[in-house]
Amino acid sequence: MNKPALLVMDMQNGIVSRFQDNQEMLRAVQKSVETARRHNIPVIFVRVTFSEGYPEVSPRNKAFSQIRQMGGMTVSDDATQIHESVQPHNGEPVVTKYRVSAFAGSTLEVILRSKQIDTLILTGIATSGVVLSTLREAADKDFVIQVLSDACADPDAEVHRVLTEKVFPRQADVLTVDDWIENLDSSRAQETD
Repeated sequence: MNKPALLVMDMQNGIVSRFQDNQEMLRAVQKSVETARRHNIPVIFVRVTFSEGYPEVSPRNKAFSQIRQMGGMTVSDDATQIHESVQPHNGEPVVTKYRVSAFAGSTLEVILRSKQIDTLILTGIATSGVVLSTLREAADKDFVIQVLSDACADPDAEVHRVLTEKVFPRQADVLTVDDWIENLDSSRAQETD
């Protein structure tokens, strides 16, 4: 029997603010969090942030060296706090990462192993960033993976489509939040029969 956890990735103020127009995606993430809690599936939040002075940022890192130059995205910065639409409850971990993948420089794998999690349900922003990188690394680590396609978003809708329809299915089950909920409910009904 699989032991799942829902990863809510990069749903932090500075990133969600760029996707405020995508209310359907925000509602899908909220619905996935509420469903996971109702089904006693651990919810783990992942955010990207840096220490003051940016000691984690290499000048060779094209994306993150720009953040270093512009400032912000530090641990105490409002941009790195989990968005109000999906606030963690007491006891739900908030994992800090220093690169794109949820595993990179974080305690995520330690938390998953300590809870004996073997199945990851992925949500977050961006599909071509944290979702893709985390999926690839999780597959290499032999996790069972599900991607909730409507609870992910990307600045480029075509990139999101290609990833969720053509790339991700090679290593993960890709389904909507409603389909995932239906699967959970039918599994629960079978257990009680």
